[in-house]
Amino acid sequence: MVLTVVESFEEASSSVIDSVFASRYVREPLPRYRLPEREMSKEAAYEIIHDELLLDGNPRLNLASFVTTWMEPECDKLMVEAINKNYVDMDEYPATTDIQNRCVNMIAHLFNAPIREKEPAVGVGTVGSSEAIMLAGLAFKRKWQNRRKAEGKPHDKPNIVTGANVQVCWEKFARYFEVELKEVKLTEGCYVMDPAKAVEMVDENTICVAAILGSTFNGEFEDVKLLNKLLTQKNNRTGWNTPIHVDAASGGFVAPFLYPDLVWDFRLPLVKSINVSGHKYGLVYAGVGWAIWRSKEDLPDELIFHIDYLGSDQPTFTLNFSKGSSQIIAQYYQFLRLGFEGYKNIMSNCMESARVIREGLQRIGRFNIISKEKGAPVVAFSFKENDKSLAFKLSKALRYFGWIVPAYSMPPDIEDLTVLRVVVREDLGRGLADKFVSHVQVALKEIDSSPAHTIPRITFTIDLKQSGDIGVDGRVVPRIVTREEESGTEPRKITLTSGKTKGTC
Repeated sequence: MVLTVVESFEEASSSVIDSVFASRYVREPLPRYRLPEREMSKEAAYEIIHDELLLDGNPRLNLASFVTTWMEPECDKLMVEAINKNYVDMDEYPATTDIQNRCVNMIAHLFNAPIREKEPAVGVGTVGSSEAIMLAGLAFKRKWQNRRKAEGKPHDKPNIVTGANVQVCWEKFARYFEVELKEVKLTEGCYVMDPAKAVEMVDENTICVAAILGSTFNGEFEDVKLLNKLLTQKNNRTGWNTPIHVDAASGGFVAPFLYPDLVWDFRLPLVKSINVSGHKYGLVYAGVGWAIWRSKEDLPDELIFHIDYLGSDQPTFTLNFSKGSSQIIAQYYQFLRLGFEGYKNIMSNCMESARVIREGLQRIGRFNIISKEKGAPVVAFSFKENDKSLAFKLSKALRYFGWIVPAYSMPPDIEDLTVLRVVVREDLGRGLADKFVSHVQVALKEIDSSPAHTIPRITFTIDLKQSGDIGVDGRVVPRIVTREEESGTEPRKITLTSGKTKGTC
């Protein structure tokens, strides 16, 4: 959710809405920030809004976002058919509830959860990975508090250990639910959490260590297997039994299909919960996410609410209540439509497009690639030149071609590194990847040919008071009048002259 600030009428460019095409139906200007006095035809309302939305960017050219921007028309149709169903009303919409449960079980099996025959998986559909992380964090906090209370120990200072590369939703969880966030600092050349340093920061108040499968900065996978090994050793020494949560928002629907031998999931004993974004490489429009727990014992019963005023007993574990069913239905469509083979093919295509972009940028010769070939389909790169402004100039120049490519500074301790990031989604095919590289080349030529930043030619005139003024050599002088012009990149100079007194400042 974005906090909205309404412009005052004095600040707004216009306090009314005009629409070219809707003017056939509406001839009077409409208020921008207040309800209109009268109703209008549906055609006019549509045209007014459609007209304004033309100013939005093209979602397919938005390389800043991991979020899915294209689905098949059949799935779009299913989403429209389910748009008026409230996902939380399980008694009224049992088929939708069953579909949600099927998705949870499919994902749990994909992540190798230790589920016995005919035993249901433990998980929940969420608005996105942010909500899933909030729920997983609350479960860890409550289990830690319960254990500390049973041991008669303080339980008021919980903390989570993460890398400084975590997505902002982890900072939100820490602030909203009063948990200290202990971040492992990044270093030059290492842009993800170091498992050894993370384990060193673990103490008796650590509710979990959060590992990232697909860093938001460069798409890199953290070494969850090594983290599990080192943390197991520390748990054996201390008796703390600190668990692991894997934030697989970006990589959870990539790793199982491209790197099946990579051990990062419930195959590791300390991994107790995993979140994944269905609206990223799960290939569903925003917003849907999933939180999956290793077993029922890892989700405290007191966090589950049972409601009966919608028709029957309905257990829920969500931060919100009402939610549309469309994205859940869309996720199930993708699972049925694609299967393991289909997801594998799409992820392979994404990685191929990422390779085309990565190699194209390397041929240009001006970039360092800081993403890894093994990770999420992301190409993160920085300029070799020691000029932080170049990344922002290139980001701005690419917008003239319609591309949205973010430029940003890395976290503290490596904040001098400015990075551009390209997220490759299913709808960025080989042709668009080639076109993007060619547009980067054109944009660089435009940047290089633009005039260097110079200090404008300025004339300084200084007329000091008639008496009591101090000259540059410290003596009192009666009057100084000087004029000098400077341009280019040299420092501004003012020459002061009065008799034999002369100086430059």
